Amino acid sequence: MIVKILGSASSSFHGVQYNDKKVEKGIGELMMMKNFPSFINENSKQQEVRDYFKSISISEKIKKPQFHAVISTKFQEHSKDELTKVAEDFMQEMGYGNQPFIVVFHNDTDNNHVHMVSTRVDKNTGKKINDSYEKLKAQQSLSKTLEKLYGIKSGDELEKLLNYKISSIHQLETLLERNGFKLIKDKQNENAFDILKNGVKQKTIDGNQLVFNNNKNDNRSKQIKAIVSKYREIYSNKVFKVEDRRRQQSMLPDEKQKDDWKPKIEFESELQKKLKDVFGIDMVFHHKEENKPFGYTIIDHKTGNVYKGSEILKMNDLFEFTFEKLDKKLFEILKDYNIPNEESKIILLKFLNNKYPETEIKDFMLFENRGKKDLDTYRKVQLEVKDFIKNNTRNNDKNISLTKGEDGKIYAVHTRFHYIGELQSLIGEKEFQNFVNPANANKMQTENRAENKNKTEFSKAVNEMLFELMKSSGTSKVPAEDELKKRRKKKR
Repeated sequence: MIVKILGSASSSFHGVQYNDKKVEKGIGELMMMKNFPSFINENSKQQEVRDYFKSISISEKIKKPQFHAVISTKFQEHSKDELTKVAEDFMQEMGYGNQPFIVVFHNDTDNNHVHMVSTRVDKNTGKKINDSYEKLKAQQSLSKTLEKLYGIKSGDELEKLLNYKISSIHQLETLLERNGFKLIKDKQNENAFDILKNGVKQKTIDGNQLVFNNNKNDNRSKQIKAIVSKYREIYSNKVFKVEDRRRQQSMLPDEKQKDDWKPKIEFESELQKKLKDVFGIDMVFHHKEENKPFGYTIIDHKTGNVYKGSEILKMNDLFEFTFEKLDKKLFEILKDYNIPNEESKIILLKFLNNKYPETEIKDFMLFENRGKKDLDTYRKVQLEVKDFIKNNTRNNDKNISLTKGEDGKIYAVHTRFHYIGELQSLIGEKEFQNFVNPANANKMQTENRAENKNKTEFSKAVNEMLFELMKSSGTSKVPAEDELKKRRKKKR
């Protein structure tokens, strides 16, 4: 989960308008309005909300009072309700807990995210809320929020990593960077190092106290070699380049001109992912700029050992390097798809190359993933695919696509949930037969309508007969009721 303070701090509070447009388009949902007076609520027009923000933000010293931030999770890892709770606690940590603010959920990208809009002018005092080191404070506030709600403590993770057995400072740097931390020289002490996460200093360590251990468990290295050699025969060892340009894509034009930027480069393969997922054996390639890797490191999370890759197997004997490359954002999407078998992989590959014609995706870039994701995601896919079939929305819903495989089965691809599965399993046997045999489905609908019509006519005839019977008895009540009353009188 990440947080970003958006650059524009307008006095017109156009962040309200921006989010309202998302809601109008059906790709946004207002989740929370907090600390507003009773006359400003979810039924208020966006201009009324903006006017209220303006009215309490009048200050000669603060020209651009809008506070606008976004919290994003990886794909659909957290629901809109979970993100709303995170946003509420985050605003409290940032000092906006008593300020009026809105939280709007967006589902227009691959990653679920929420926007928060408020004012930097304290509604009670008229003074500016402290925004010094705001971006740094945002990272700290999100960390505190995640620790409070989910028990996620980066400090515990860091201490565990610092107990790994390493043989050089370079291995420590690789280990930390692979797990979201950054190791830099301390500015005050040349023998010390600072460890950062999202720009926030987590710890300072004394370089003189670092222990380097070259005596690794030889039995474990032999075991790793055996595992790697076996899995090399099962999963693709082809390595391709992944370019991360997200930081540069978020830059303003003038920032791009000032910064001589280059994409962040990684090298990936299916073999790498499987070894990490199954055995906790993480392989990290080392390279200069965009050149082919010159070596690799093995991080064994099971035993807490870090190895020089060549101590286990020579890199070129283990991996096959290609000239293919992918964008990091697209790579993360591909990696998130469930791919239970070879047939689904073929179908997904064809679908993705149609969806992303500017990129040639190779089969070895799709990693086998047999899981059906969590049950909640699976149920959501089922409901949306059923609705897609039932309401014949095939021309309108861009998230769902149907494809027939070479095995004759029909598959559904859901792009928002990154899911591929057999249509019959997703919608059930009855709905599937109606889909593949629409003539039979129409026949059944006609028969059901005829049956319902007969039931209605029969019920109408019975009611008319009872009405005539009541008329002939000289009362508007049912004869059985008169008989019941006579019995009650006799008992008295």
